[in-house]
Amino acid sequence: AGHNLTEASLISSLVTSSGKPPSTDGPSYALYRKEKMGILDSLAERARLVSKCLNEIDGISCNPVQGAMYAFPQIKIPPKAIAAANKEGLAPDALYCKELLESKGICTVPGSGFKQKPGTFHFRMTILPPFEQLETIVVGIGDFQKEFTAKYA
Repeated sequence: AGHNLTEASLISSLVTSSGKPPSTDGPSYALYRKEKMGILDSLAERARLVSKCLNEIDGISCNPVQGAMYAFPQIKIPPKAIAAANKEGLAPDALYCKELLESKGICTVPGSGFKQKPGTFHFRMTILPPFEQLETIVVGIGDFQKEFTAKYA
């Protein structure tokens, strides 16, 4: 079943209006501005939390999160973990992310998928979960980092 011109026009109008803020002198601008700033402030606070907490974990360093919804921390991976990853046919940070998911239920993306500098290891994680969940996630990453490092010491 195809769309007729009226349906297409309606869809186009909805998409156009949903991405266009109200005019500054319009009745809904104050609410729009308040909601927008609330969202941006919340994202900035989550970005600060993730960077700060990851940097407090031994073996992890993270640049400030700026202009993205992701943190991309660098992780130190012990030589025995690198050997184990190679034996499994995985990149070392892929092994790290796999074991993090299996151990703590925390889903991250290996940095090796992003053409990182050779000899360095990273993972990517989002900063979008609610603040309270992010605190729990970062604590879980810290606990896992200790366990992973001990396992492959």
